[in-house]
Amino acid sequence: MELKMGEQVDEVNQPAHELSTRNHKGGLITMPFIIGNEALEKVGSYGLVPNMILYLMNDYKIGVAKGTNILFFWSAATNFAPIFGAFLSDSYLGRFSTIALGSLFSLLGTFLLWLTTMVPQLKPPSCNQSTSTCKPPTNSQFAFLIFAFIFISMGAGGVRPCSLAFGADQIHKKHNPNNKRALESFFGWYYAAGATAVLIAFTGIVYIQDHAGWKVGFGVPVVFMLLSSILFFVASSLYVKTKVEKSVFTSFARVIVVAYKNRKIVAGTVDSNRWHYRLKDSNTVPTKRLGFLNKACIVQNPKDLTPDGIASDPWSLCTVEQVEELKSLIKVLPIWSTGLMMSINVSQSSFPVIQATTMDRHLGTSSFQIPAASFAFFTIATLAIWVVLYDSLIIPSASKLVGKPVHLGVKLRMGIGLVISTIAMVISAIVEHLRRRKAIEEGLVNDPQSVVNMSAMWLVPQYCLHGLAEAFSAIAQNEFYYSEFPKSMSSTAASLFLVGMAVANLLASGILSTVENLTKTSGQEGWISTNINRGRYDAYYWVLALMSFGNLFYFVACSWAYGPCTHETVNENDPSDGLENPRSLACR
Repeated sequence: MELKMGEQVDEVNQPAHELSTRNHKGGLITMPFIIGNEALEKVGSYGLVPNMILYLMNDYKIGVAKGTNILFFWSAATNFAPIFGAFLSDSYLGRFSTIALGSLFSLLGTFLLWLTTMVPQLKPPSCNQSTSTCKPPTNSQFAFLIFAFIFISMGAGGVRPCSLAFGADQIHKKHNPNNKRALESFFGWYYAAGATAVLIAFTGIVYIQDHAGWKVGFGVPVVFMLLSSILFFVASSLYVKTKVEKSVFTSFARVIVVAYKNRKIVAGTVDSNRWHYRLKDSNTVPTKRLGFLNKACIVQNPKDLTPDGIASDPWSLCTVEQVEELKSLIKVLPIWSTGLMMSINVSQSSFPVIQATTMDRHLGTSSFQIPAASFAFFTIATLAIWVVLYDSLIIPSASKLVGKPVHLGVKLRMGIGLVISTIAMVISAIVEHLRRRKAIEEGLVNDPQSVVNMSAMWLVPQYCLHGLAEAFSAIAQNEFYYSEFPKSMSSTAASLFLVGMAVANLLASGILSTVENLTKTSGQEGWISTNINRGRYDAYYWVLALMSFGNLFYFVACSWAYGPCTHETVNENDPSDGLENPRSLACR
């Protein structure tokens, strides 16, 4: 999500009529519309994901390996899209227009997906029972399905990166003494609504799909998307709509271009004819690391600046601040890459759903059956419970016990999360080995639709461990980015984790395809078989567990190479570290 900390409208330079209009718009009255818009969008889009592998296998006659790859690519597109949405919002459209387009794209995508359940010509016919043959989807049928996925991803790309910042725009009033409390209240309700939306999607929507069929199960998300759009547009006249601002992505591009243009300049040669270009009243100086980028902020000729001290051509001269922003991004990339393996593990959502369909999902002796795709609820619930316990019970109790404040550093928490993620994959492999052995003992090797005499509750520990891993590592990653980046890069910090999830989805697809190709021999099925009892999902899990174990050593190496995190207070008048304002960062 994109949120620029400290971002505000320049009220001093605004015309009186514009300032008056702004003061009469926005406020807490707009919160239900903005929060409701994203919450309903999440219910609709997240509710489609858990059961999608079953829809692809049963209705589109797509094998588990290909179907899982399709979902990997869809998830990657959905996580990459907010980066483009943030760029369009910052550079061209503004947040209101970006959210508006995103809402309409989400509605269109879910509507197209629902049509595949209503129009028989949009998907393959049922299998021929007498000959046991199934026709695969035609190119046009497959293309229609993919277009539905694309529009849903585009919708998420418009809504998710802008809603939080757009909501903050409505209540961020500089001279309001209650401004800080209003922002805190908004952020709290925003995240609470988002978490509730995901839980409803993983339980309610999945339950409807299992018990009322795809037509109703995919129709309900369409209704949610329609309500999401109506809710947002109906309050259009109430919103504060800020002007388009420059994008940090454009700033990065300029630094790279200008540094390349000035590559022949000796960066250390700064004399009376050459000096570093910085913001007005700034004491920031270029740091020595990645010194070749410093060439982008060297003023070679006084004519490069206007009489007001502004760069004549921003694509020929950058500020020291812009250069340091790019450096900070490059510096964190190695540690960022260590989190990809955990995201790869978490993204293996299709296989546990298939496993659950072959296991006893009843709660004790009751007749109620947990939907196979609803087990993801345990991941979200564990994450939420741990966050509450950690902040309100564990840390306060530990601090009281040792007699001083206790704090786990972000890199330590990231490492703990990676260890737990590795353990989760080991347990996943063991549970699948037991389930498969049970199926073989009961003579169900050629009958993957039958239920083995084993409770699906065996899957709960791996789901809970994945939630605990995210509670440690994912939250610590976001805190790490925020603490290490300058304030001007808050939106980049918020987007970096989503980019990691997108990259992880692509890597997961590559790993799955590689394993499938290497294990498939002539006349023999590979490990990723559509028949789960003949496949070796347990061996595939072991591959991921070994990769996760190797990633732990990679994390230790990157953490050591990064050195200590920024954790100091810099005096406003001390330019030695290249920071303008005093700040204390909680990265240890």
